[in-house]
Amino acid sequence: MNDDAMARFPVPDRADLPDDLRERIDAETERAGFTPNVFAALAYAPDQFRAFVDYHDALVEGTALDRAEVEMIVVAVSGVNHCYYCNVAHGALVRLYADDPTLADQLVANYRTADVSDERLVMLDVAVKLTERPAEVTQDDLDALAQAGYSEREIWDIGAVTAFFNLSNRLASFADMRPNDEFHTLGRSTDD
Repeated sequence: MNDDAMARFPVPDRADLPDDLRERIDAETERAGFTPNVFAALAYAPDQFRAFVDYHDALVEGTALDRAEVEMIVVAVSGVNHCYYCNVAHGALVRLYADDPTLADQLVANYRTADVSDERLVMLDVAVKLTERPAEVTQDDLDALAQAGYSEREIWDIGAVTAFFNLSNRLASFADMRPNDEFHTLGRSTDD
């Protein structure tokens, strides 16, 4: 676990963590090939770590959306929120799941000009509206998603992913979480 995973709070020593957190971090480290700094940072508050990771997993593993769509939402929302950690880390995931080395950069810079389908642009418009102006989201927005071909469950998941990653962006920014160097290059070449 990197001591520089976040700048504003101390990163706990791995040896001091509860067994279940060490096991979860070890599993993620084995899967990714490195320990994502978000795991090191969230370990600061073990009970919150568990809840955060459980809800994250429920969103990305139990969603009706495809994983590329989930990550596109995360990056578009994170771009609007200027969340350095999530732009870089989830940008890498967009590159991998969408099999596109430039899409994440487009989404961060201006999601409206990204090379996405009209349907996905509607999805991103609603996610960004929920991020920037939540009180202005109306039934018309949900109807636009339905007209774009999203099911009721997919529409729910668009809102849930957006809401969760607004929380995540704010916490990452508040703690000054830093993305791992590995995320910057992951998915940028066809060798990944």
